[in-house]
Amino acid sequence: MIHDDLQCVLLTEQDIKERVEELAAMIDGDFEGSERPVLMIGVLKGSFIFIADLMRALKTDCSVDFMAVSSYGAKSETSGQVRILKDIGENIEGRDVIVIEDILDSGITLSYILELLKTRKPNSIKLCALLDKPDRRKTQVEVQYKGFIIPDEFVVGYGLDFAEKYRGLPYIGVLKPSVYK
Repeated sequence: MIHDDLQCVLLTEQDIKERVEELAAMIDGDFEGSERPVLMIGVLKGSFIFIADLMRALKTDCSVDFMAVSSYGAKSETSGQVRILKDIGENIEGRDVIVIEDILDSGITLSYILELLKTRKPNSIKLCALLDKPDRRKTQVEVQYKGFIIPDEFVVGYGLDFAEKYRGLPYIGVLKPSVYK
């Protein structure tokens, strides 16, 4: 059973729901009166549940697009090499963009994505990460909307996976090392 693979629940479903609503209120405050919809770019696959809940909590007019990138594969450590598997379809020139990520870990993937998107001349680009794991950082990344700072543990659930498992859990749990080592 999936739940047997977890050491503990780190963030409950209620914890996540409350923080998503707080993040939405912050974004609403920053983009109040915006004339164009804010473009939210979800980083697949891990962000899909977070971005859906965040969009439902927002009052701000927004549209959505997705990127799929890989730097992990079926491993628990980043390879350090970022590959774009799916690029966005929207033209972001002159647009206000928020990149939505499930977890900021080493920063390598998000740094790459942000630099790539900046070359496409958006009006503004901000980052919203549900989880921040600063102990793992290898490159600095500025996060404007941060959900939770978490310890250096391998976490799954609420969209986060290990080898494509555990994404559907409604909470975020710590995976037992015996599962991924």
